[in-house]
Amino acid sequence: MPKQPAALVLYHYLYPDDVVSSVHLTELATGLVARGWQVTASAGNRGCRDESQTYPLRSEWHGVQFRRIWRPRFRQASSFGRIANAVWMIVAWSLLALDPRVRPDVIIMGTDPILSPLVALFWRVCRPNVRIVHWCFDLFPEAAIVDGLLREGSAFVRLVKWLLERAYACCDLIVDIGACMRTLLQKYGSRAAVETIPPWALAEPAGPAQVDEDERASLFGDASLGLLYSGNFGRAHTWQGIPELAEVLAPLGGRVAFSVRGNGVEALKTAFDQIPVHFAGFASSDRLEARLGAADVHIVSLREDWTGTVVPSKFFGALAMGRPVLFIGSEESALARWIRELGVGWVLAPETMSEVMEELLTVARSARTKETLFSHCQQVYHKHFSRDLALDRWDAELRRLVEIPSERAVPAQAAAGRR
Repeated sequence: MPKQPAALVLYHYLYPDDVVSSVHLTELATGLVARGWQVTASAGNRGCRDESQTYPLRSEWHGVQFRRIWRPRFRQASSFGRIANAVWMIVAWSLLALDPRVRPDVIIMGTDPILSPLVALFWRVCRPNVRIVHWCFDLFPEAAIVDGLLREGSAFVRLVKWLLERAYACCDLIVDIGACMRTLLQKYGSRAAVETIPPWALAEPAGPAQVDEDERASLFGDASLGLLYSGNFGRAHTWQGIPELAEVLAPLGGRVAFSVRGNGVEALKTAFDQIPVHFAGFASSDRLEARLGAADVHIVSLREDWTGTVVPSKFFGALAMGRPVLFIGSEESALARWIRELGVGWVLAPETMSEVMEELLTVARSARTKETLFSHCQQVYHKHFSRDLALDRWDAELRRLVEIPSERAVPAQAAAGRR
């Protein structure tokens, strides 16, 4: 029988934290277990939203062996704390390469904490036979530069990019979450294999989400067309074009609602003080599907200069609910390309405002048009972006790296015997 491959997943926060990226990395770990892998996951021992919360250093969940790293209570929200946490975790993960009890065939690193790929430098020297994979959710220092926290060309930025160039060169596979991100990664010149595997939605209903009439009424009243911005709203996001859209739609039966949290919310509320939109509280996890399903269209935005540094995961959540997306951002973004290629929404820009408005009103006037569009969006999600599809691709790519055939290729009797 084929050897059972072993993977080590490294990410700052994992189960039971509910940060979106931590859920994705945890589901990657459990998904690999379900596909025949032996998986160890290493995270910090402190909670993300509550750093006073600590977790056991050793535990097991859904077949994944958790090996947590104790770290001091540095505040992740502060600049010093974020850097200190990054250094602590990178050093601790690097030293795992010296532990003879840790024997993976492949390690998978995310992008939290910042500079996590530097772990590859130490592992490549100490464990040259271990395959090294980086799943890139966001880019540092590029995001910090566009955010104004770092200056392009400064000595610190040059040093960081020099280190990352060597770290990426140590990787065997770099997985991005959109073509626009790959464009930025290619500037580092790594010869690693590359793949695009986007993050999946956290909820995947069997059909287009049903409309909760009470939820819809609380968000949109009796509007015939409801547009919802749901999720985090921070410095990477923009409201450009939404005020004009809301003012034109209001007398025609359309309404825009925000269900947001993040460091940009207060500025957002100030900007929309005189605009006919509705602000709702952030939805709890048990009400999230009802909240998302109440809308006809989901708004997703990203400032143009942030293109490629991040790819908003709201896009995938909207499609999983069977809802089209109104994207505000660069035409070079992966989201803009997917929207146009797959026919799952609109890209809003000054020059497209009239066309988008007319198409939105067409959707508002016809229940059949809505139903057809909702069904199409969910079909696209399951064909291109679903959790099982992504995990199958991960399994295949990782097995290709370690040259171990998929368990699905094992004869049924042998597979049953192993279980």
